[in-house]
Formats: sequence, C-alpha cells, structure tokens
Amino acid sequence: MVKVISKALNKQIEVERIITNFSSSLNRPTIVFFAGIHGNETAGVFALNEFLKSDALENLKGNLYAIAGNLEALSVNKRFIEQDLNRLWTQDNLENLISNNNLKAENLEQLDLYNLLKEIKDKHSGPIYFIDLHTTSSKTLPFITINDALINRKFSQQFPVPIVLGIEEYLSGPLLSYINQLGYVSLGFESGQHDDVDAVLNGLSFIYLTLVFAEVLNKNDLVDFEIHYNRLKHQSQNNNHVFEVTYLHKIKQNDNFKMVNGFNSFQKIAKGKRLAISNNKDIFSEYNARIFMPLYQSQGEEGFFLIKTIKPIFLKMSELLRRYKGDNLLVLLPGISWHDRKKGILSVNLKVTKYLAKQIFHVFGFRSQQLDKTRMLLYNRERVSRVDLYKNETWFK
Repeated sequence: MVKVISKALNKQIEVERIITNFSSSLNRPTIVFFAGIHGNETAGVFALNEFLKSDALENLKGNLYAIAGNLEALSVNKRFIEQDLNRLWTQDNLENLISNNNLKAENLEQLDLYNLLKEIKDKHSGPIYFIDLHTTSSKTLPFITINDALINRKFSQQFPVPIVLGIEEYLSGPLLSYINQLGYVSLGFESGQHDDVDAVLNGLSFIYLTLVFAEVLNKNDLVDFEIHYNRLKHQSQNNNHVFEVTYLHKIKQNDNFKMVNGFNSFQKIAKGKRLAISNNKDIFSEYNARIFMPLYQSQGEEGFFLIKTIKPIFLKMSELLRRYKGDNLLVLLPGISWHDRKKGILSVNLKVTKYLAKQIFHVFGFRSQQLDKTRMLLYNRERVSRVDLYKNETWFK
C-alpha cells in the first residue's frame, strides 16, 4: 500500500495495486480501469476513489477492476522511477520480463500488472473493456486515444469528446497497444491537466459513462447520467471530431528541449508557427494543423504531436472496407505480400510502394512498423479483434 497525493484536491489517500474488485457474473461485461501508469498522473486514482464512495457499486450488473499502475512512482509523484512503464509493453520486453530475475523498478511493476491481466482475461468469458486513465502536462480538452480497430472506434464514439487515432504508430510499447493486440476493446482517456480539479471530475464522469455504455450499470440507476454526459460535452467544447496523429517531435537522449509557453492541446497552429526550442534551435510547424500534447514537464520523450481532423466520409469508407476484408486487395499491388495473413500482417517493399500515401493503408486498418531501409510490416488491428465478444453489444450494432 502506498500514499498518493492530489495537489488539485489537497488530499492524500492510500491505495494498493487492486483499488477495488467487484464481480457479479463471469459471463457479464467486465471493465478494467488503470490509473497512475504514470506516477505523476494521480487524477485517475482519485476519480476511482470518489466513484467507490458512491452507491453505484450496489447496482453493478457485471464486473469491475480498478488497478493502480506504477505504485512506486505514485508514492513520489514522478512519471517514472527508471523507465516509462507505458513504453515497456513490447514482445521482446515481455519475454525478458518472464525469464529475467534481475528486474528494475518498472519491470517489477509491469510483471505484477502482466500477471493480473492474464488472471482477468482467463477468468472472464464475457466482453472485457480496458480503460487507461491519464492526464497531460498541458492544458487540454478531455479526449480519448485509441488504436484504430473498429471495436475501439465504435465504443469510443458514444462519448461526447474528441477521439485521436494513430498515436500507437509513433510510440513503442504502450500498455493499450499490447492489450489491443490481444483483441480487446482498449482505450485511453486523458481527463485534463495533471493537477487540475477538472481532471479528477472529468475522470469521474468518464468512469460513470463507461459503466453505462458497457451495460455494467443501467442508465436508469444513475440519476446523474445527464450531468456526467453534459459535463464532458461542455469540457470538450462540443468537439467530438475524430483526429489522426500526423507528426511527432521525438526528443533524443541529451537533447535540450523546451516547449514555447502557452500552447493547449487541440489548439490550431499555422505553418511556420514557432513551437519549441531544441539545442538552441527554433522548431517551427511545417503544417497547418493542431498541436497535441505539448510537453511541459521534465520527464518524457515526446515533445509534441500534430494532428488533423479525419472527415466522416473517410471513416465510413474505412469501416466498409474493413468489414468486407478489403485488405485482400492490397496484396494485388506490386511490393505487397502477406507476412502473416492470420494475424493480419503485411510485408511492404518500401522501394516499390514509396509513392503510396500512408493514409491508404490507414483506411484499411493498417499501422506501420519499419524493419529496415527496404521493408516495412503493416499490422491490421481488425484481423486480431475479438469481434465475437462484442458483436451482440448494443453499441456495436
């Protein structure tokens, strides 16, 4: 058990790895909330703690887990101790995790979470939803991040907040990418700025809505449903558009990086706008876009992202192509072949396909990982999605 402090609420609580565990029926929907995967992001922990004070637990018609992430980092209010726990969930790291006896601080945290995840997914036969609660160092609208599988997209579109696709293409080893590869609904919710009271309140509203939308909590049993829904709608300034990440400024080791003050996530920026200073050189935007998650803290390797809106017609087009496995058409193009058809992995010759826009592959549901200078693997989230678990849920129809 560790002590966690909320600067926003001026409160201190004690939490264990499993903040709460409620089960009513193993074949009913299961919600798994993670909070504090980054130790300086305590709003999700306190939002879950506030939820547990309510009468809602008495009306749950499913299963609920609330899990604290990086306990040691939470106890000192730091993003991480030695390594970012939300960048370790790669296949190589997981294999080393199981076989290595000399584990660092975050590896021990990860091993605990890995075993807990395995226990949950082996125990429950109904649909499982994994929700990772986060906050940002900059001012922001509340928003959802997802790996772009249709099960994630359809579940997320019930919430009155912006949705950001494609961030997994720019990050190595996020927890939710690992879970999504297992085929489950998994989404991240960024509730606001780290030490803002609104971040806790937005997180609490999101918890309630998640339980209702997954039918673990009946809407009629929640007298404040409209209040929670309208709160998120108001906090997101009626912005429920879908965005895609188009650029990341990666901070290299030993870089001296500083963001220009005053940027908020989702703020529109013009081409040529001065954004940051790195190693005494100004960094300017090369696009008309929106800035996303600018870094205003000492720890972290992502300086800022740029995002652009996806038009609804392209979202609909991609849904139809995925439902009818339109990705089979891609292998008819030169330089593209199946690397693993069952898992939905394409092998792409970069010399042959260098003139094909990345967005073409995105429409079919593929995200990329470059192997070397000549070849790239494309991963299709739809081929591994466990649609059978969710196909009868109200939101999926």
